Amino acid sequence: MDYLNTKGRIFDIQRYSIHDGPGIRTIVFLKGCVLRCRWCCNPESQEYKIQTMKVLGEDKVIGRDVTVGEMIEAVEQDRPYYRRSGGGLTLSGGESLCQPDFARDLLRAAKERGINTALESMACAPYETIEKILPYLDLYLMDIKHTNPAKHKEFTGRANDLMMENARKVALSGQCKLIIRVPVIPTFNDTVEEIQGIAEFANTLPGVEHLHLLPYHRLGQDKYIGLGRPYLMEGILPPTMEHMQTLKKAAESVSSLQVEQGLESGHLTTAK
Repeated sequence: MDYLNTKGRIFDIQRYSIHDGPGIRTIVFLKGCVLRCRWCCNPESQEYKIQTMKVLGEDKVIGRDVTVGEMIEAVEQDRPYYRRSGGGLTLSGGESLCQPDFARDLLRAAKERGINTALESMACAPYETIEKILPYLDLYLMDIKHTNPAKHKEFTGRANDLMMENARKVALSGQCKLIIRVPVIPTFNDTVEEIQGIAEFANTLPGVEHLHLLPYHRLGQDKYIGLGRPYLMEGILPPTMEHMQTLKKAAESVSSLQVEQGLESGHLTTAK
């Protein structure tokens, strides 16, 4: 099984997660991302290169090279939890699709061992890349951050045309369950009209039944200091619970989707 020798670069493994797919999950965080979201809570994920970041005053090496075989061995250590809870493996990042061969082969290894698979992704890659991963995927947790290409580019560095097109193609393929996630970011997409626009788009995707609204947080701010980078959301406060409820009701009013208010947008990894 040569695919077990496929190499990839990760920066963290988070075990016993209950928020990124069904059941108890192991999340593998891959290095590299094509977007530069202003609010990103894992800025150490953006560069593919191995970095050094100050954590609690000490230098930490961020990133290490692994094989699919090594990773699936680590994932299988938690199999008893998956079996009891219906959990499994989730790939996150960064953008996992920046390492398409590694992502595909790790998902394949899990799938062939009967482990549930999920992918958190912005779908910012050619559809041909995504298409090769779909046979090994049970759940696609896809970010749709905005419907306006210009505003999307202003806050993330890229327009959203490709991502929205890929969302439709994944939905039409019917190969896996698709859930749309929205990081709710003040000054970017937290108006009623903006959230309704995303909900209306998601409502047109065949088979999509769920929309998750994930409120912005600032827990990753110290990482920017550790990397010697400015934090571009300085002074921006997270949305209140009341405002999130207003947005939830707004999304429900224009769609037939089950709208859920999730935990904060993004993962705060431990930078181990």
